[in-house]
Amino acid sequence: MARRTAWRVCNVPGCPEFTQHGRCDDHRRQAEQQRGTARQRGYDREHETRFRTGVLTKHPTCVLCGQRPSVHADHHPLSRRELVERGLDPNNPAHGRGLCPPCHSSQTARHQPGGWNQ
Repeated sequence: MARRTAWRVCNVPGCPEFTQHGRCDDHRRQAEQQRGTARQRGYDREHETRFRTGVLTKHPTCVLCGQRPSVHADHHPLSRRELVERGLDPNNPAHGRGLCPPCHSSQTARHQPGGWNQ
């Protein structure tokens, strides 16, 4: 039998819409528009070829749990935005760590502005 997802009110204060996710469809679309595309946020070809490849080569196993293979190249301890603001190269693999999908999701939820904890 398939598992059912509970309906709940959108987590945006004052929104009465019901959803099976954190935000209703309208608020999810608004958040994505504000966030911009990956290319608009600076994740270009150099990011993929230099940063991501370098980080995943350096950290083939997740640095947090140490159990699963790294799939995500995460900027740490400074975010990509903070590196750019300080005039540092955000595509330098020295500014990253390799994370598995569950660890990357939990770190994003905890630390990224506008993350799931908002």
